[in-house]
Amino acid sequence: MAEIEIYISGKFFPKSEAKISVYDHGLLYGDGVFEGMRAYSGKVFRLETHIERLYESAQAILLSIPMTQAEMAQATIQTIQRNQLSDAYIRLVVTRGAGSLGLDPTRTKDPQIIIIADHISLYPAELYEKGLEIVTAATIRNHPAALNPRVKSLNYLNNIMAKVEGMKAGCSEALMLNHRGEVAECTGDNIFIVRRGELLTPPVDAGILEGITRNAVIELAGEANVVVREIPLSRHDIFVADECFLTGSAAEVIPVIKLDDRPIGTGAVGPITKQLSAAFHRLVRQ
Repeated sequence: MAEIEIYISGKFFPKSEAKISVYDHGLLYGDGVFEGMRAYSGKVFRLETHIERLYESAQAILLSIPMTQAEMAQATIQTIQRNQLSDAYIRLVVTRGAGSLGLDPTRTKDPQIIIIADHISLYPAELYEKGLEIVTAATIRNHPAALNPRVKSLNYLNNIMAKVEGMKAGCSEALMLNHRGEVAECTGDNIFIVRRGELLTPPVDAGILEGITRNAVIELAGEANVVVREIPLSRHDIFVADECFLTGSAAEVIPVIKLDDRPIGTGAVGPITKQLSAAFHRLVRQ
């Protein structure tokens, strides 16, 4: 199999030779933004929406991306085609560029645009059939007054520490609460519950990333005449829910059957979760 090639600021490099400066502020300080996307049968799911969010994240941190959104979309498609990938995970990364060993962003130059297209398998197939077990992390989501969670920055240490907690508990995901003690999201996915036939999920102001897969599932639920409410949730709401599932670009739609070793509903994958998961699979493969 040919080595994956990585796009870096207009050129392609074999994976083993893809490099940026050790003085890049993306490496030194997590100063940059990113997007994760999926391609199905060679077509990127909601490419334009992902790119719009990337540019909004960059604008929010005063990072100027040295190419247009149309050029970014074309470079993304070119990267997939160059690697001869049909189904793939794509990561867009924009760093502040190389600078000094100080925080001053005005001393950086040449923001780096990195596009990676590769295969990904986030969870084993059997977990989509049987469901995940998750735990509540002691690490909370960053306070929205510190950095707006709608900015997908390269500094993911907050999420990583929560992920470590989950892994140490034997779980592949962990639930994160916000500064008010409300349910926010998991370390890499948004969360939904089903209660009395309604679909409930935390609102954007709970300190979550407004996921593109999350929004797609909300649309699909509306088409299926499932009532959707974006309301503050507590762990109690999950404990007494009938169903629970997570959404994300990499994870797609994956059921959750336990939180903190407590079964959710019957402890099995529920009917609305199955319905929306099937609808999402049809949507992305149209």
